[in-house]
Amino acid sequence: MIKNNNELTDNLFALVKSLTASEKRQFSLYAGRVAMNSESKFISLFKILCTQTKYDEAAILNSTDITKQQLSNIKSHLYNQILTSLRLNPSVRSVPLQIREQLDFAMILYRKGLYQQSLKVLEKIKTLALLYEEKNIGYEILDLEKIIESQYITRSRPNRAELLIEQTNELTHLNTIASELSNLTLYLYNIFLKNGYVRTPEEKDEVSAYFFDHLPEYDEKRLGFREKLWYCQAYVWYSFIIQDFVSCYKYASKWVALFDKAPHLITVHPVFYIKGHHYVLESLFYLNRVKQFETALNDFELLLTSTDIPEDDNIMVLSFLYVYSNKLNLRFMKAEYTDGEELLDTINKKIERYRDKVDDHHIMILYYKMACLYFGNRKYDKCIYFLKKIIDNKSTPLREDLVCFTMILNLAAHYEAGQDYRLEALIKSTRIFLSKMNHLHEVQRALMGFLESLPQISPLHIKDEFRRFHAILSQYENHPFERRAFLYLDLLSWLEGHINGEPIADVIARKVAGKHKV
Repeated sequence: MIKNNNELTDNLFALVKSLTASEKRQFSLYAGRVAMNSESKFISLFKILCTQTKYDEAAILNSTDITKQQLSNIKSHLYNQILTSLRLNPSVRSVPLQIREQLDFAMILYRKGLYQQSLKVLEKIKTLALLYEEKNIGYEILDLEKIIESQYITRSRPNRAELLIEQTNELTHLNTIASELSNLTLYLYNIFLKNGYVRTPEEKDEVSAYFFDHLPEYDEKRLGFREKLWYCQAYVWYSFIIQDFVSCYKYASKWVALFDKAPHLITVHPVFYIKGHHYVLESLFYLNRVKQFETALNDFELLLTSTDIPEDDNIMVLSFLYVYSNKLNLRFMKAEYTDGEELLDTINKKIERYRDKVDDHHIMILYYKMACLYFGNRKYDKCIYFLKKIIDNKSTPLREDLVCFTMILNLAAHYEAGQDYRLEALIKSTRIFLSKMNHLHEVQRALMGFLESLPQISPLHIKDEFRRFHAILSQYENHPFERRAFLYLDLLSWLEGHINGEPIADVIARKVAGKHKV
């Protein structure tokens, strides 16, 4: 009981704190619509919660006439009343909510015996549901229509029964395909979060076998927007996992094109529209198409200001994650490791601002990219600071490849920072930690062995050791499963910097400039 009450308290307080000024005004008007409510205890609770920066039960009991025994029920009532008020708010009156409300009205008319009126509402919202690809609600609408037609002779339309059966069969077919594709997408996403990208041909074959075994049979001519969207998402995740980034770009572009052909659906599914653009950018990053990436990022930032994109907390958080993650990616692509303090400070502040709305996994990925940028700028203490945040994270299981790269980069950063006194202990603890992983990439394994050998190498022979390891690592630069290791931190350029006695950023910048001339 205590746990449930604490959960309710946390949820209620978070909900109140998420309200905008206009939403608070709307709730006050909504709650005070009946005169007797003006002094209701749930309104008193709402007012005091609005003033608190941290939940304080003692202050609530002292400032109101609510007793400790009443508090739990009043919190529950307030929570439901706020949600009801938000549902009535014009700013959140999305098409799916409007359709569902009209479906509720049709049910009320049916239960009142007003069958023709109910069918008229149902026919209208069924057309709307299909236009906006709300096929699950469309199925519910058809169900109610069939109930009315099977119980009462309405004579609403000739061949009515045949038409309803045909529509139901079609929606059942499409809903099944959408369900199978969404299940496949979710499975692939879960595999990616756990293991990251495939590391061997055997792993690729295993993922491919599962993907094609669970890809439903379909007739493309019968598929609607929703089914095609899930189809593109499934292929995007499959392509990402097997590291086929050309295919990933192809299906992410098709994903965005679906919305471009049906712009009325952008306002209904803005999250999917934004995600589609993000995966186009991710694909371009992995393909190292710098100019195309920069143009796409500018276009992405511009579309986020469009009136088609609603202004809500969910969109705001996603925009932050995708825009700033890709701003970091652009710096890696252009070898701009210096003068990034302002960008990194902005990201850090926004992480703190949105921490309760962003999952730890996405935060840790941002920390890793920030650490890589600091490493490239030779600010190793700050690099270590952000890597430590990832290493110390215990709340969320992270992708194995992310953890591996973090641990090894941490060793490299300590070496570069001159913290040799800690290196031996860190190498030992890292070796023990990584031994528990399922598999290491060959680049990770080689880098681990190289860092282990460094403390024993004489300063007179250190450049020879860097040359030797550079030759070993070069063979993986274009390897289909290993080349990702060079994206955020160009390890070969790091080695070349040590061999030639110049900063890694200068080495990478020279390579980037050379590619642009070609």
